[in-house]
This record gives sequence, C-alpha cells and structure tokens, in this order.
Amino acid sequence: MSIKSDLKKDGIEVIEELDTLKINSLARNISLKICETFPEFNLNQNELFIKLSRLNMYKAKMPEGMAEANYFYKNTSIYFNEHISDEDLQEFAVHECIHFLQEVKDKRNYLLRMGLCDYSDFKIYGLGLNEAAVQLMASKINNIPKEYVKYFGISFETNSPSYYPLECCLVNQLAYLIGENTLFESTLNSNDNFKNEFIELTSPKTFMLVQNAIDEILSFEEEIIKLNNKISQIDDRNKKVDGMMEKINELKSEISLTFMRTQNLIISSYFDSTFNNIINLEEVEKYRRKLYSFKDYLGHTDGYTFFNDYYVSKMEELEKKYNALESGNIETSIKLISKKETFFARIIKSLKKILLGKSTEENNSLN
Repeated sequence: MSIKSDLKKDGIEVIEELDTLKINSLARNISLKICETFPEFNLNQNELFIKLSRLNMYKAKMPEGMAEANYFYKNTSIYFNEHISDEDLQEFAVHECIHFLQEVKDKRNYLLRMGLCDYSDFKIYGLGLNEAAVQLMASKINNIPKEYVKYFGISFETNSPSYYPLECCLVNQLAYLIGENTLFESTLNSNDNFKNEFIELTSPKTFMLVQNAIDEILSFEEEIIKLNNKISQIDDRNKKVDGMMEKINELKSEISLTFMRTQNLIISSYFDSTFNNIINLEEVEKYRRKLYSFKDYLGHTDGYTFFNDYYVSKMEELEKKYNALESGNIETSIKLISKKETFFARIIKSLKKILLGKSTEENNSLN
C-alpha cells in the first residue's frame, strides 16, 4: 500500500509541506529542550538536531477527534492539523519527535518497536503505555502546569489535561513507584529496563495486566471518537444514533471500571510485594512515606475508599513489623505477630479520618 493510500485510510489529506527553515528551527529548539529537560541521559544536542532536521513535516486536514499531530514512520514524516498556528507547532511536535527518536526498524523498514510498544508480534503490545509515557515526557519538556480534571467520573491532577489524561494518570503512578528516570530512559531508548524493574517489584502477570488495561482504555477512547464522528454526520436523530449513544455510554463505563481496577492493582501489587522486603527500621519509614504520598497520584470517583482502607490496613501491619524490628526479632517481624494497640496505631485511625476528609474535599471542589 502506498503512503498516500495509508494517509487516506487515516483520513489525512496533505495541504502543504513545511519549508526547511521552519523544520530546522523546530529541530533546533526541540533538541535543546530535550537535552535541558533530561540531562541525566547525556544526550548530544547536535546529534539530536541533525536527526530531527531530517524529518519531513506537513500541514494537513485531519478527522475530528484525531491527535493534532501524527508521526508516520513509513516515510519519516510529521503531519500537523491545518488549524495549528505556526507559533504552536513546537508544542505539538515534541511528542511526535520523541516517537521518531524511539523507533526501531528492521532492514526492510518494518517497525519492530517504538519505546515501550512492541510491534514484532502479530498483536501490538504496549501502545497505550508508550503513548502515555511519551506524553508525560512531552508535557515535562513543554513545562505544562498541573491542573485538576474530571473524565468519565474520575477526578485527578495531571500535567496532560488534553492528551491521554487517564492513561497518563496511571503511567504517572508507575513512574512514581518504579522511577521516572527508568520509565523515560526505556521510553526514549526502546529497552526493557522499565518493564524488568516493574516485574521485579511486582510480577510478570501484574505487568501484563496493567499494560493490557492501558491499551484497552486507549482502544475504548478511540472507539468513542469514531462513534461520535459517525453521529456528527447524521442529520436526524434515529434508532441508529440512539444505539451508538448507548454504546458510547457503555464504553465510558468500561473505561471508568478499567481505570479504577488497574489503579487498585498497581497499589496492592507494588506495596504488598515491597512490604515483604522490609528488613530494618529505616525501610519501615521509607515505605510509610511512599505509600502515604501515593494519594497525590490517585484518580478518585464518588465513594472511592480502596486506597484509604488499604493504607490503614497496611499501617497496622507496618506497626507490628516496626515493633518486631525494634525488639531485634527479625523472624517475628516477618510473621507479623499481633500486638496490643499502641500510640502508633491510634495515629493510624486519625490519619484515616484526615485522608477521608481530604478525598471528600477534593471531590467536592471538582464537582
């Protein structure tokens, strides 16, 4: 299939090609921003500039609901929605330039891998995970401020309010737990370092469940966009439209359920696993702080209590381990022998009230 046919299939119609001067300007600014944002990766700005300056860039007509910019690996080109002004091109180009830098092709120009996404099998794995990770990188490069948003009944704080917000929320949770540098390094260099560390801290099954769930959310969102586009082309409301509206509501409900189920899995799998590895008092406090701070990365729905309940339960277990470690009985700390309620346990009950109050206050401010 020709490039033109592929573009037509995606509803992309080229209007004009960006001139060399404009492409070089974008390449220079973006290469500089990437290096400044991620100094720990020791990237060579000049090499990045040379790579990015070889990209082809076009203004094009695009279907409603499609991303404002798209990287097309078959002809190493970026297509911008015709409505984007020249001064805003750079913001949208960052995400697509990262896609270009992360791609791995074979000698026949077939795409094998793009960051965290694997194209080498019959089925594509990790598309949603990779898109969210790239968007988090782009938001950091573009210095997008955080804001509270609400999608499909889920409220959360994000620095990607307009692009893959739900996927970014979940992947941001992973970045907090596994390490942002590990996530972004694997995203940019297309390796398994992040995946392997995730598996080591949880399990292979957990990784696959989380990866597949994020892919599903992305797929559900794309299906909603397609249905909305079909509805917009129908002048009169009829039974067919009613059916599509019903399908959209089902998809929205499925997205919400998948998100919350995945968030809860991330919490329990990581903190259950790392709890078992606590062997000294310093790690007790480190674990407590990390679990408590996870509240800042949560997505909330009305009546959501899983994290608060889990936190209180884990603090009660942590108190027992703390007491056993303090007495020097490592074997007892692992078995978590029950003890009478102490001052530490009473603090837990107070924290539960604080956490529940904070969650209710945030939800009320967003509604």
